[in-house]
Amino acid sequence: MASSPCSSVNFDSGLEIKTRSVEQTLIPLVSQITTLINHKDKPKKSERTQQAIQRVGQAVSVAVGRFVAVGEAIAVENEELKEEMGMACFEARRAGDAIAQLTDVGTAVTPPVDGRTTVFSDRTGMVKAARMLLSSVTKVLVLADRIVIKQIITSRNKVLVTLEQLERVSTFQEFVQIFSQFGNQMVEFAHLTGDRQNDLKDENKKARMAAARAVLEKCTMMLLTASKTCLRHPDCESARINKDAVFHRMRFALEQVMEIVTDARPCGETKVLPLSIYTGIKDFKSNVEGLREGLYLLPHQALSGQLEAVVERTEDFTDSAYTSHEHREGILQLCQLARQDTDQLITAWMEAQSLNAKEATEEMELSILKTCQSVYELRRELHKVAVGRAADLLKLHAEHLPLRALKASGGEGNLEAVAEYARTLGEQKEQLVETCRLLCHVSGTEPLEITCIHAEETFHVIGPQIISAAQTLALHPSSKIAKENLDVFCEAWESQLCDMAVLLREINDVFEGRRGDKRAYIIYNKHSANLKTVKAVKLDAEEQSTIAKLGLELRLLTSDMDTEVEKWEDQEHDIVRQGQSLSSMAYSMYLFTRGEGLLKTTTDLFHQAEVLSEEGLQLCSSLHTFSTQLMDEQKVVVLSEMEKLMGLCQQLQMGVRTPVQGKTATFQKVDSSIQNTRAIITVVIYLLPVCNKIVRKYKSERSSLGSPQSWRDRQSSTAVKDDVLNGKNSNGFGVKSLEQHMANLTFLESK
Repeated sequence: MASSPCSSVNFDSGLEIKTRSVEQTLIPLVSQITTLINHKDKPKKSERTQQAIQRVGQAVSVAVGRFVAVGEAIAVENEELKEEMGMACFEARRAGDAIAQLTDVGTAVTPPVDGRTTVFSDRTGMVKAARMLLSSVTKVLVLADRIVIKQIITSRNKVLVTLEQLERVSTFQEFVQIFSQFGNQMVEFAHLTGDRQNDLKDENKKARMAAARAVLEKCTMMLLTASKTCLRHPDCESARINKDAVFHRMRFALEQVMEIVTDARPCGETKVLPLSIYTGIKDFKSNVEGLREGLYLLPHQALSGQLEAVVERTEDFTDSAYTSHEHREGILQLCQLARQDTDQLITAWMEAQSLNAKEATEEMELSILKTCQSVYELRRELHKVAVGRAADLLKLHAEHLPLRALKASGGEGNLEAVAEYARTLGEQKEQLVETCRLLCHVSGTEPLEITCIHAEETFHVIGPQIISAAQTLALHPSSKIAKENLDVFCEAWESQLCDMAVLLREINDVFEGRRGDKRAYIIYNKHSANLKTVKAVKLDAEEQSTIAKLGLELRLLTSDMDTEVEKWEDQEHDIVRQGQSLSSMAYSMYLFTRGEGLLKTTTDLFHQAEVLSEEGLQLCSSLHTFSTQLMDEQKVVVLSEMEKLMGLCQQLQMGVRTPVQGKTATFQKVDSSIQNTRAIITVVIYLLPVCNKIVRKYKSERSSLGSPQSWRDRQSSTAVKDDVLNGKNSNGFGVKSLEQHMANLTFLESK
């Protein structure tokens, strides 16, 4: 059995938090501990304040006691974790008791000789207790997460055993019996891996998990028809080839899921994406602009070498038989221009170094701008070529003519015609595979690169499977099972073309500055819908009319939210980006109430609502980090609204995950989901101007500081505050934030 990713981690060196659920659980605890550690040491502290801090200390102790009880119950049920979990629970309980004692006014030690009184004078003891508590609670959570991983591994193992049994069956009766069991196991596996996918913090892992789960969903239906065809025609070689390919792909997808869940690869290999042109240009541009900060950090050959690596990858475009002469010449000219500008930059750079310059000269600055512009023009041309070709291909193959021809010729038993149309489909497959490779070069984000690679692999695999299914039908033209099998593979091909159209829009969104990853995420979640026992339905006219009023209210709220978002100067602030994302998803739910947009069924709506709740919880993380640098009154307002938002998001999440049956119950679930979404958007609309006002005030105060020298002196002490208030903590309240809190505690202890 594969080991957990946490099993080999040395806890003393720190635990990496990989899931949002662990992260969200820690937020309230860290908030309370931070309040205790950072309370102001005033010469006199009112009795009311002392009692308030005492209540916080007692609340921490009580919460830890309940938390530890759950951890100890987990330890009893899981023998392999008993020792580690028991030790972590013991440390957490001891630290919680210590905090309660240190904040107890009744047992406070005698005030220091300087007359200053604090709720706890033993600050070193408090810091140590806080550090131990955070450390032990984090370990308990990560150990508990290993139980989830164990469940997924166990579920996978069941699927593998049944898969092997299915591969060996020799009668229809035996196959039907085992496949029924297999279907139930796949439903369980889909739910477990779907929850895990939603919980992952790493967007790349999330995209890889979505791709693997999409393969499993499609292959489940293929396995059914391919196996039935093979049983009906046991001596047919093409049927056997078709079936073997499905089983192989299912095993490969199951292995991919395990690699993501356990964070391990065979033989210690590391999963590395093939380097795309977009990534190459981004790294090159970063080094070019970095010359402004340091003239002596890079060797001269590094820049030219980076550019040549990018130019070499453009050969995927220029060497393609499908690239027009005009586009090929345009790419080559832009590559040459980028070389010339880079050479001029290196010359100016060397001259600046010869003069012992401490910063970039004017000539260097001009060369930096020209070089960045030329590589941007190259990227834009490559984007235009890749996206244009993909759009043309999708239009060309919208009628699915080769698939229709294969079905017709196979049904007629015409092997020669099947061979001819198989060659046509093979050419189409090569075009699509190459186009996916070009799209990968210009995708703009690593999750979209992963999606492009998945699309490329899917076309590469399904093309030959369609041909073998068509050959089987041609050999047995009267076989209903063979016909059904060919239909299933053709539907998978058509489905992948639809997914490619969505992918194309996402890549365009990223290039044009719009964030398009959420829609792709929803599409992948839809792949699991067919495995769920609850049937997706559409609202009838009466239900649509009833829900329309609620939808209109949601539409007005999204309009208000967009107005508040536009008032922010920094459109890249975490709070702004997450607010925009929430508004976009709420708007798509409004379109659903009108019977429009991408969300067609209630299942689509529930998936969208679940994603919205996840984004809302991410916003809570950003708000918590934001609040750590605020004054008391401001902090109370932000944290109060954050807690309200967190409760609403969790309520929405629980609601959409609760299965219902029947038309009335489904409609009530739709109504509840939209009402909860409306409440979430209302809270965010209140928070946006509050946070914007705080950021503006902070920037105003910073700009009114004294001389440049005095600002430089202050900069090191306010670096963290800058990052937080300017929304640069892209991970929300993640591992870096935890490390920051731990660093603060260490600093206090050393004082």
